Amino acid sequence: MSCLVDYHIVIKRHLQTAVREALADTPVILVIGARQAGKSTLVQTAQLGKPVQYFTLDDAPVLAAIKSDPSGFLSGLGDGLIVLDEVQRAPDVFLALKSQVDRNRKPGRFILTGSANILFLPKIADSLAGRMEVLTLWPLSQGEMAGVREGFIDAIFDSKIPALPKGKNENRAQLIERICLGGYPEIVARPNPARRKAWFEAYLTTILQRDVRDLANIDDVSALPRLLALLAARAGTLVNFAEISRSVGLPQSTLKRYQSLLEKTFLIQLLPAWSGNLGKRLIQTPKLYLNDTGLLASLLGVTPTSLTGDAPLLGPLLENFILAELQKQIGWSETKPRLFHWRTASNQEVDFVLEDDRGRLVGIEVKASASLGAKHLLGLRALAESAGKRFARGVVLYTGNDVVPFAANIHAMPIRALWELNI
Repeated sequence: MSCLVDYHIVIKRHLQTAVREALADTPVILVIGARQAGKSTLVQTAQLGKPVQYFTLDDAPVLAAIKSDPSGFLSGLGDGLIVLDEVQRAPDVFLALKSQVDRNRKPGRFILTGSANILFLPKIADSLAGRMEVLTLWPLSQGEMAGVREGFIDAIFDSKIPALPKGKNENRAQLIERICLGGYPEIVARPNPARRKAWFEAYLTTILQRDVRDLANIDDVSALPRLLALLAARAGTLVNFAEISRSVGLPQSTLKRYQSLLEKTFLIQLLPAWSGNLGKRLIQTPKLYLNDTGLLASLLGVTPTSLTGDAPLLGPLLENFILAELQKQIGWSETKPRLFHWRTASNQEVDFVLEDDRGRLVGIEVKASASLGAKHLLGLRALAESAGKRFARGVVLYTGNDVVPFAANIHAMPIRALWELNI
Protein backbone atom coordinates (compact mmCIF):
# COMPACT_ATOMS: atom_id res chain seq x y z
CA MET A 1 0.00 0.00 0.00
CA SER A 2 1.28 3.48 -0.84
CA CYS A 3 0.33 6.71 0.93
CA LEU A 4 1.01 8.80 -2.18
CA VAL A 5 -1.89 10.62 -3.80
CA ASP A 6 -2.32 12.11 -7.24
CA TYR A 7 -1.12 15.71 -7.03
CA HIS A 8 -3.61 16.81 -9.68
CA ILE A 9 -6.60 15.71 -7.57
CA VAL A 10 -7.85 18.32 -5.09
CA ILE A 11 -8.20 16.43 -1.82
CA LYS A 12 -11.41 17.19 0.04
CA ARG A 13 -10.62 18.64 3.45
CA HIS A 14 -12.84 17.68 6.35
CA LEU A 15 -12.76 21.27 7.63
CA GLN A 16 -14.79 22.42 4.60
CA THR A 17 -18.05 21.72 6.43
CA ALA A 18 -16.98 23.82 9.41
CA VAL A 19 -16.07 26.72 7.09
CA ARG A 20 -19.46 26.63 5.38
CA GLU A 21 -21.31 26.40 8.72
CA ALA A 22 -19.36 29.36 10.14
CA LEU A 23 -20.18 31.47 7.08
CA ALA A 24 -23.88 31.07 7.85
CA ASP A 25 -23.74 32.87 11.21
CA THR A 26 -20.37 34.63 11.67
CA PRO A 27 -19.11 37.80 9.93
CA VAL A 28 -15.41 36.83 9.87
CA ILE A 29 -13.86 33.36 9.57
CA LEU A 30 -10.14 33.01 10.13
CA VAL A 31 -8.47 29.81 8.92
CA ILE A 32 -5.01 29.49 10.45
CA GLY A 33 -2.39 26.81 9.96
CA ALA A 34 1.09 26.08 8.71
CA ARG A 35 2.22 27.56 5.40
CA GLN A 36 1.51 25.05 2.58
CA ALA A 37 -1.01 23.11 4.69
CA GLY A 38 -3.71 23.86 2.10
CA LYS A 39 -5.53 26.92 3.49
CA SER A 40 -5.77 28.78 0.19
CA THR A 41 -6.98 25.67 -1.63
CA LEU A 42 -9.53 25.04 1.13
CA VAL A 43 -11.19 28.43 0.90
CA GLN A 44 -11.14 28.38 -2.91
CA THR A 45 -12.70 24.91 -3.19
CA ALA A 46 -15.10 24.87 -0.22
CA GLN A 47 -18.19 25.36 -2.46
CA LEU A 48 -19.11 28.54 -0.62
CA GLY A 49 -22.22 29.12 -2.71
CA LYS A 50 -21.59 32.81 -3.42
CA PRO A 51 -19.27 34.99 -5.54
CA VAL A 52 -15.87 35.49 -3.98
CA GLN A 53 -13.23 38.21 -4.32
CA TYR A 54 -9.83 36.71 -3.54
CA PHE A 55 -6.70 38.67 -2.55
CA THR A 56 -3.38 37.32 -1.29
CA LEU A 57 -1.07 39.47 0.77
CA ASP A 58 1.84 37.55 -0.77
CA ASP A 59 1.10 39.79 -3.78
CA ALA A 60 3.27 42.91 -3.30
CA PRO A 61 0.76 45.46 -4.74
CA VAL A 62 -2.08 44.06 -2.60
CA LEU A 63 0.12 44.09 0.51
CA ALA A 64 1.22 47.66 -0.17
CA ALA A 65 -2.39 48.82 -0.65
CA ILE A 66 -3.60 47.21 2.56
CA LYS A 67 -0.67 48.47 4.62
CA SER A 68 -1.09 51.98 3.25
CA ASP A 69 -4.82 52.29 4.01
CA PRO A 70 -6.51 49.13 5.34
CA SER A 71 -9.87 50.85 5.90
CA GLY A 72 -9.87 52.35 2.43
CA PHE A 73 -8.95 49.04 0.84
CA LEU A 74 -11.82 47.21 2.55
CA SER A 75 -14.33 49.97 1.87
CA GLY A 76 -13.68 49.76 -1.85
CA LEU A 77 -14.49 46.04 -2.12
CA GLY A 78 -18.29 46.10 -1.96
CA ASP A 79 -20.55 43.76 0.00
CA GLY A 80 -19.64 40.34 -1.45
CA LEU A 81 -17.58 37.65 0.26
CA ILE A 82 -13.95 38.75 0.56
CA VAL A 83 -11.04 36.33 1.02
CA LEU A 84 -7.78 37.79 2.33
CA ASP A 85 -4.96 35.24 2.20
CA GLU A 86 -1.86 35.37 4.48
CA VAL A 87 -3.41 38.16 6.53
CA GLN A 88 -0.71 38.00 9.22
CA ARG A 89 1.46 40.09 6.89
CA ALA A 90 -0.68 43.19 7.61
CA PRO A 91 -1.92 42.99 11.22
CA ASP A 92 -3.42 46.50 11.10
CA VAL A 93 -6.17 45.14 8.85
CA PHE A 94 -7.83 43.54 11.88
CA LEU A 95 -8.85 46.91 13.36
CA ALA A 96 -10.18 47.95 9.96
CA LEU A 97 -12.17 44.70 9.81
CA LYS A 98 -13.63 45.41 13.24
CA SER A 99 -14.88 48.78 12.02
CA GLN A 100 -16.38 47.19 8.88
CA VAL A 101 -18.15 44.47 10.85
CA ASP A 102 -19.46 46.86 13.49
CA ARG A 103 -21.19 48.82 10.71
CA ASN A 104 -22.59 45.68 9.10
CA ARG A 105 -22.84 42.43 11.11
CA LYS A 106 -24.05 40.37 8.16
CA PRO A 107 -22.62 36.83 8.41
CA GLY A 108 -20.20 35.48 5.86
CA ARG A 109 -18.53 38.75 4.91
CA PHE A 110 -14.85 37.85 5.24
CA ILE A 111 -12.67 34.76 5.16
CA LEU A 112 -9.11 35.30 6.30
CA THR A 113 -6.23 32.86 6.20
CA GLY A 114 -3.01 33.11 8.12
CA SER A 115 0.21 31.15 8.42
CA ALA A 116 0.76 32.58 11.89
CA ASN A 117 -1.37 31.94 14.93
CA ILE A 118 -2.97 35.26 15.88
CA LEU A 119 -4.16 33.72 19.15
CA PHE A 120 -0.61 34.49 20.32
CA LEU A 121 -1.34 38.17 19.57
CA PRO A 122 -4.03 39.13 22.12
CA LYS A 123 -4.68 42.66 20.85
CA ILE A 124 -5.47 41.37 17.36
CA ALA A 125 -7.57 38.46 18.56
CA ASP A 126 -9.49 40.66 21.02
CA SER A 127 -10.28 43.25 18.34
CA LEU A 128 -12.63 40.76 16.65
CA ALA A 129 -13.91 38.97 19.75
CA GLY A 130 -17.50 37.86 19.15
CA ARG A 131 -17.20 38.72 15.46
CA MET A 132 -14.77 36.05 14.27
CA GLU A 133 -14.54 32.25 14.37
CA VAL A 134 -11.06 30.73 14.25
CA LEU A 135 -10.53 27.35 12.55
CA THR A 136 -7.19 25.55 12.41
CA LEU A 137 -6.18 23.61 9.31
CA TRP A 138 -3.40 21.10 9.88
CA PRO A 139 -1.61 19.16 7.12
CA LEU A 140 -3.54 16.27 5.57
CA SER A 141 -4.84 13.56 7.89
CA GLN A 142 -4.56 9.88 7.03
CA GLY A 143 -8.29 9.76 6.35
CA GLU A 144 -8.19 12.79 4.06
CA MET A 145 -5.48 11.08 2.01
CA ALA A 146 -7.67 7.98 1.76
CA GLY A 147 -10.89 9.91 1.09
CA VAL A 148 -12.64 8.88 4.33
CA ARG A 149 -13.83 10.92 7.31
CA GLU A 150 -12.30 9.56 10.51
CA GLY A 151 -14.45 9.15 13.61
CA PHE A 152 -11.88 7.87 16.10
CA ILE A 153 -12.25 10.78 18.55
CA ASP A 154 -16.03 10.47 18.84
CA ALA A 155 -15.87 6.66 18.88
CA ILE A 156 -13.56 6.43 21.91
CA PHE A 157 -15.88 8.71 23.90
CA ASP A 158 -18.87 6.55 22.93
CA SER A 159 -20.19 3.97 25.40
CA LYS A 160 -19.19 1.07 23.14
CA ILE A 161 -16.27 0.96 20.73
CA PRO A 162 -17.41 -0.26 17.30
CA ALA A 163 -15.57 -3.06 15.56
CA LEU A 164 -12.75 -2.35 13.13
CA PRO A 165 -13.21 -3.29 9.47
CA LYS A 166 -11.94 -6.78 8.67
CA GLY A 167 -9.07 -7.56 6.33
CA LYS A 168 -7.30 -4.19 6.50
CA ASN A 169 -4.26 -5.14 8.52
CA GLU A 170 -1.26 -2.86 8.13
CA ASN A 171 2.32 -3.97 8.55
CA ARG A 172 5.12 -2.09 10.28
CA ALA A 173 6.73 -0.94 7.02
CA GLN A 174 3.48 0.69 5.87
CA LEU A 175 3.12 2.52 9.18
CA ILE A 176 6.70 3.79 8.99
CA GLU A 177 6.04 5.07 5.47
CA ARG A 178 3.05 7.05 6.77
CA ILE A 179 5.15 8.55 9.56
CA CYS A 180 8.01 9.63 7.29
CA LEU A 181 5.64 11.03 4.67
CA GLY A 182 3.72 13.36 6.98
CA GLY A 183 0.79 15.34 5.66
CA TYR A 184 1.86 18.39 3.66
CA PRO A 185 -0.10 18.24 0.36
CA GLU A 186 2.98 19.02 -1.72
CA ILE A 187 4.94 16.19 -0.09
CA VAL A 188 2.35 13.41 -0.36
CA ALA A 189 2.62 13.58 -4.15
CA ARG A 190 6.42 13.24 -4.27
CA PRO A 191 7.60 9.61 -4.59
CA ASN A 192 11.29 10.62 -4.61
CA PRO A 193 12.71 10.95 -1.04
CA ALA A 194 15.44 13.31 -2.26
CA ARG A 195 12.81 15.66 -3.70
CA ARG A 196 10.88 15.55 -0.44
CA LYS A 197 14.01 16.53 1.46
CA ALA A 198 14.66 19.40 -0.96
CA TRP A 199 11.08 20.64 -0.46
CA PHE A 200 11.38 20.58 3.33
CA GLU A 201 14.67 22.49 3.21
CA ALA A 202 13.19 25.18 0.97
CA TYR A 203 10.05 25.27 3.13
CA LEU A 204 11.98 25.92 6.33
CA THR A 205 14.08 28.57 4.63
CA THR A 206 10.93 30.44 3.59
CA ILE A 207 9.41 30.33 7.05
CA LEU A 208 12.54 31.08 9.06
CA GLN A 209 13.84 33.78 6.73
CA ARG A 210 10.59 35.55 5.79
CA ASP A 211 7.61 34.62 7.93
CA VAL A 212 9.51 35.00 11.20
CA ARG A 213 10.70 38.44 10.12
CA ASP A 214 7.08 39.39 9.43
CA LEU A 215 6.18 38.52 13.02
CA ALA A 216 9.18 39.86 14.92
CA ASN A 217 11.98 42.34 14.53
CA ILE A 218 14.82 39.82 14.37
CA ASP A 219 17.82 40.74 12.26
CA ASP A 220 19.77 37.52 12.84
CA VAL A 221 17.68 34.39 12.36
CA SER A 222 20.71 32.09 11.96
CA ALA A 223 20.09 30.45 15.35
CA LEU A 224 16.54 29.35 14.45
CA PRO A 225 17.43 26.38 12.17
CA ARG A 226 19.87 25.11 14.79
CA LEU A 227 17.25 25.50 17.52
CA LEU A 228 14.58 23.72 15.47
CA ALA A 229 16.92 20.79 14.80
CA LEU A 230 17.67 20.58 18.52
CA LEU A 231 13.96 20.62 19.38
CA ALA A 232 13.29 17.93 16.78
CA ALA A 233 15.72 15.64 18.60
CA ARG A 234 13.68 16.22 21.78
CA ALA A 235 10.21 15.62 20.31
CA GLY A 236 7.94 13.86 22.79
CA THR A 237 9.91 14.98 25.86
CA LEU A 238 9.18 17.41 28.66
CA VAL A 239 10.34 20.94 27.91
CA ASN A 240 13.48 21.87 29.84
CA PHE A 241 14.40 25.44 28.96
CA ALA A 242 17.54 25.44 31.10
CA GLU A 243 18.96 22.36 29.34
CA ILE A 244 17.98 23.58 25.86
CA SER A 245 19.47 27.00 26.60
CA ARG A 246 22.82 25.41 27.46
CA SER A 247 22.73 23.10 24.43
CA VAL A 248 21.92 25.78 21.86
CA GLY A 249 23.95 28.56 23.48
CA LEU A 250 21.11 31.06 23.84
CA PRO A 251 19.95 32.97 26.94
CA GLN A 252 16.66 31.60 28.24
CA SER A 253 14.88 34.88 27.49
CA THR A 254 15.96 34.69 23.83
CA LEU A 255 15.22 30.96 23.69
CA LYS A 256 11.65 31.47 24.91
CA ARG A 257 11.11 34.25 22.38
CA TYR A 258 12.35 32.01 19.55
CA GLN A 259 10.30 29.07 20.80
CA SER A 260 7.20 31.27 20.73
CA LEU A 261 7.94 32.23 17.11
CA LEU A 262 8.25 28.56 16.14
CA GLU A 263 4.85 27.97 17.75
CA LYS A 264 3.28 30.96 16.01
CA THR A 265 4.40 29.65 12.61
CA PHE A 266 3.01 26.16 13.34
CA LEU A 267 6.36 24.37 13.33
CA ILE A 268 6.19 23.16 16.93
CA GLN A 269 3.60 22.89 19.66
CA LEU A 270 3.72 22.53 23.43
CA LEU A 271 1.22 20.04 24.86
CA PRO A 272 0.05 21.09 28.35
CA ALA A 273 -0.18 18.73 31.28
CA TRP A 274 -3.57 17.59 32.59
CA SER A 275 -4.41 18.03 36.23
CA GLY A 276 -7.66 17.64 38.09
CA ASN A 277 -6.75 20.96 39.71
CA LEU A 278 -7.36 23.61 37.03
CA GLY A 279 -5.02 26.01 38.79
CA LYS A 280 -2.07 23.67 38.34
CA ARG A 281 -2.41 23.07 34.60
CA LEU A 282 -0.61 26.23 33.54
CA ILE A 283 2.39 25.68 35.82
CA GLN A 284 3.07 22.04 35.04
CA THR A 285 5.70 21.19 32.45
CA PRO A 286 4.43 20.79 28.86
CA LYS A 287 5.72 18.30 26.32
CA LEU A 288 7.25 19.31 23.00
CA TYR A 289 6.13 18.08 19.57
CA LEU A 290 6.53 19.09 15.95
CA ASN A 291 3.36 19.58 13.93
CA ASP A 292 4.26 17.17 11.11
CA THR A 293 6.26 13.94 11.22
CA GLY A 294 7.45 14.30 7.63
CA LEU A 295 9.17 17.51 8.67
CA LEU A 296 10.38 15.84 11.87
CA ALA A 297 11.86 12.89 9.98
CA SER A 298 13.59 15.27 7.57
CA LEU A 299 15.13 17.26 10.43
CA LEU A 300 16.30 14.05 12.12
CA GLY A 301 17.69 12.66 8.87
CA VAL A 302 15.74 9.40 9.12
CA THR A 303 14.11 7.41 6.31
CA PRO A 304 11.75 4.43 6.21
CA THR A 305 14.81 2.23 5.65
CA SER A 306 16.69 3.56 8.66
CA LEU A 307 13.63 3.07 10.89
CA THR A 308 13.25 -0.64 10.18
CA GLY A 309 14.18 -3.05 12.93
CA ASP A 310 14.61 -1.79 16.48
CA ALA A 311 15.33 1.86 15.65
CA PRO A 312 15.39 4.00 18.83
CA LEU A 313 13.81 6.98 17.06
CA LEU A 314 10.70 5.07 16.01
CA GLY A 315 9.02 5.48 19.39
CA PRO A 316 9.25 9.31 19.52
CA LEU A 317 8.27 9.60 15.85
CA LEU A 318 5.26 7.33 16.34
CA GLU A 319 4.13 9.28 19.40
CA ASN A 320 4.43 12.55 17.46
CA PHE A 321 2.50 10.97 14.55
CA ILE A 322 -0.38 10.01 16.87
CA LEU A 323 -0.41 13.49 18.40
CA ALA A 324 -0.68 15.08 14.95
CA GLU A 325 -3.55 12.79 13.87
CA LEU A 326 -5.48 13.43 17.09
CA GLN A 327 -5.01 17.17 16.73
CA LYS A 328 -6.37 17.08 13.17
CA GLN A 329 -9.42 14.95 14.03
CA ILE A 330 -10.40 17.14 16.98
CA GLY A 331 -11.10 19.91 14.46
CA TRP A 332 -14.04 18.07 12.87
CA SER A 333 -15.16 15.80 15.70
CA GLU A 334 -18.48 16.30 17.47
CA THR A 335 -16.83 15.86 20.86
CA LYS A 336 -14.06 18.45 20.34
CA PRO A 337 -12.07 17.46 23.43
CA ARG A 338 -9.05 19.31 24.77
CA LEU A 339 -5.72 17.52 24.48
CA PHE A 340 -3.15 17.08 27.26
CA HIS A 341 -0.48 14.73 28.57
CA TRP A 342 -0.38 13.37 32.14
CA ARG A 343 2.59 12.80 34.42
CA THR A 344 2.92 12.44 38.19
CA ALA A 345 5.79 13.26 40.55
CA SER A 346 6.46 9.50 40.75
CA ASN A 347 6.85 9.35 36.93
CA GLN A 348 3.58 7.60 36.19
CA GLU A 349 2.47 8.94 32.82
CA VAL A 350 0.00 8.69 29.97
CA ASP A 351 1.02 10.00 26.56
CA PHE A 352 -2.26 11.75 25.76
CA VAL A 353 -5.35 12.68 27.75
CA LEU A 354 -8.49 13.93 26.01
CA GLU A 355 -11.05 15.80 28.12
CA ASP A 356 -14.53 16.65 26.81
CA ASP A 357 -16.86 19.43 27.93
CA ARG A 358 -18.46 17.11 30.50
CA GLY A 359 -15.11 16.50 32.14
CA ARG A 360 -14.83 12.90 30.91
CA LEU A 361 -11.33 11.66 30.22
CA VAL A 362 -9.90 9.24 27.68
CA GLY A 363 -6.27 8.27 28.16
CA ILE A 364 -4.18 7.11 25.17
CA GLU A 365 -0.87 5.30 25.41
CA VAL A 366 1.30 4.77 22.32
CA LYS A 367 3.48 1.66 21.96
CA ALA A 368 5.74 0.78 19.03
CA SER A 369 5.53 -2.96 19.84
CA ALA A 370 3.22 -5.59 18.36
CA SER A 371 2.64 -7.38 21.67
CA LEU A 372 1.52 -5.98 25.01
CA GLY A 373 1.73 -6.95 28.65
CA ALA A 374 0.57 -5.68 32.03
CA LYS A 375 3.44 -3.16 32.23
CA HIS A 376 2.02 -1.28 29.23
CA LEU A 377 -1.19 -0.55 31.17
CA LEU A 378 0.34 0.89 34.34
CA GLY A 379 -0.05 4.52 33.30
CA LEU A 380 -3.67 4.12 32.23
CA ARG A 381 -4.58 2.28 35.43
CA ALA A 382 -2.93 5.04 37.48
CA LEU A 383 -4.86 7.71 35.56
CA ALA A 384 -8.11 5.78 36.05
CA GLU A 385 -7.48 5.63 39.80
CA SER A 386 -6.59 9.32 39.97
CA ALA A 387 -9.53 10.53 37.85
CA GLY A 388 -12.17 8.25 39.37
CA LYS A 389 -15.59 8.51 37.73
CA ARG A 390 -14.27 11.01 35.21
CA PHE A 391 -12.21 8.27 33.52
CA ALA A 392 -14.25 7.09 30.53
CA ARG A 393 -11.78 4.86 28.71
CA GLY A 394 -8.14 3.95 28.28
CA VAL A 395 -6.69 3.00 24.90
CA VAL A 396 -3.29 1.54 24.08
CA LEU A 397 -2.46 2.15 20.42
CA TYR A 398 0.06 -0.45 19.27
CA THR A 399 1.48 -1.95 16.08
CA GLY A 400 -0.48 -5.20 16.33
CA ASN A 401 -3.70 -5.88 14.42
CA ASP A 402 -6.26 -6.98 17.03
CA VAL A 403 -8.55 -5.13 19.42
CA VAL A 404 -7.82 -6.63 22.85
CA PRO A 405 -9.89 -5.84 25.97
CA PHE A 406 -7.78 -5.64 29.14
CA ALA A 407 -10.68 -4.37 31.27
CA ALA A 408 -14.22 -3.13 30.72
CA ASN A 409 -12.90 0.34 29.87
CA ILE A 410 -9.29 -0.33 28.78
CA HIS A 411 -8.54 -1.68 25.30
CA ALA A 412 -5.53 -2.21 23.10
CA MET A 413 -6.22 -1.10 19.54
CA PRO A 414 -4.22 -1.17 16.29
CA ILE A 415 -2.85 2.21 15.25
CA ARG A 416 -4.86 1.94 12.02
CA ALA A 417 -7.96 2.45 14.19
CA LEU A 418 -7.11 6.15 14.06
CA TRP A 419 -8.28 6.39 10.44
CA GLU A 420 -10.56 3.34 10.23
CA LEU A 421 -12.71 3.67 13.36
CA ASN A 422 -16.13 5.27 13.03
CA ILE A 423 -19.36 5.29 15.03
